Amino acid sequence: MQEDAEDAPPALPTHDLSTLVIPLLKGVMYQEGDTNYWHALLGLQARVRDYVGVLGLALHIDEAEGFAYLRARPEPEEPTAPVPRLVARRPLTFQVSLMLALLRKKLLEFDAVGGDTRLVMSRDELVEMVRVFLPQHSNEARLIDQIDTHLNKVVELGFLRRHKSPVGGQSAVYEVRRILKAFVDAQWLGEFDERLAAYQAQLASAPMQAAEASDE
Repeated sequence: MQEDAEDAPPALPTHDLSTLVIPLLKGVMYQEGDTNYWHALLGLQARVRDYVGVLGLALHIDEAEGFAYLRARPEPEEPTAPVPRLVARRPLTFQVSLMLALLRKKLLEFDAVGGDTRLVMSRDELVEMVRVFLPQHSNEARLIDQIDTHLNKVVELGFLRRHKSPVGGQSAVYEVRRILKAFVDAQWLGEFDERLAAYQAQLASAPMQAAEASDE
């Protein structure tokens, strides 16, 4: 028994675990951001899981894509003592959901082609990607401003990273973060495609209804 105790690895100080947990509580940890933290997380992931489990959180690591994040554990049907939620659920507007779905499909197409590991799109490309799904607007500048607002929200959520505008007066460029693959799965896409089809049908019927009303 004494030999087993001597052979066991020393317990890691709590404050060392905290240096890994705190960045995860703030957001997604990427391998490219800090390789030292990343390798430390991989080596200590079992202890980190236990540590955050007490807080009602679960650790998710995607080694292939190079990111890790915390997610709230599913709530039991009849919790005896509910744990305060540390990771807030954020309701998304239809327009933001649309942008996430389109970005996820772009990422699928990009990965299918292979080559570079980072999908980078210009602001103009993102605007054109979204605007074809939105109702026509008489005020073009206002429509672009609305799309920019949704774009900023996606950046805030961590699914896009804004880069400095390239030299030459071109629009800003955005990197599609690979954490999007964990958030938007096939089921989410399928359900959203149904909503999008209903939305497009509604848009298509609106001009017809307006024309019928004018004839009356």
